[in-house]
Amino acid sequence: MTRALRSGARGPAAGRATGLVVFLHGYGADGADLLELAEPLMPHLPGTRFLSPDAPEPCRAGGFGRQWFPIPWIDGSSEAEAGEGLLRAADDLGAWLAEQRADCALPASAMALVGFSQGAMMALHVAPRADAPVAGVVAIAGRLLAPDRLAAEARSFPPVLLIHGDMDEVVPFADMARAGTALAAAGFDVAAQTMRGTGHGIAPDGLGAALAFLKARLPG
Repeated sequence: MTRALRSGARGPAAGRATGLVVFLHGYGADGADLLELAEPLMPHLPGTRFLSPDAPEPCRAGGFGRQWFPIPWIDGSSEAEAGEGLLRAADDLGAWLAEQRADCALPASAMALVGFSQGAMMALHVAPRADAPVAGVVAIAGRLLAPDRLAAEARSFPPVLLIHGDMDEVVPFADMARAGTALAAAGFDVAAQTMRGTGHGIAPDGLGAALAFLKARLPG
């Protein structure tokens, strides 16, 4: 049984939306953390509904944030727990995304995923394994998990934009190139944007690249 996800929303009501952007937050944060990004994007994406769900579990490392799955080197979990957590969270997210599309009466091709850090890992894991391709995936400061399994497990091939700060102290900048290589080898259309002088965050040039990518692919 999948776990229900709670989400905030911005933009038009579900029945009036022409497109969907789903933000997926990082480890130790929550949906509200990224939903603020909707404000500068909304004027440029009219008709788009923005959603940002909370991850299904409290963060093991403490605080009031959430996690999609545990991270051994941060919270002391095992690799097995991390792997099992990823698969369970992927099921939760996949079911929730289907519910949101049904509420809006929109196909997968009218929805884009924008993930940051652990949320980017979720987006890059879930979107290729979905039954139908989403409009696009923006993965910011994340990494591609299980790249050796991607070609065998991918069923959908949405375009992907990778964005990463070259001063990232949490997820190494080199992970962007590794993800791009594996995605391209598996048949994905991949683009990349480097945020110069940026650590583990989202700089204005990265957000601008994400906006251009979304405008080119979402309805309207």
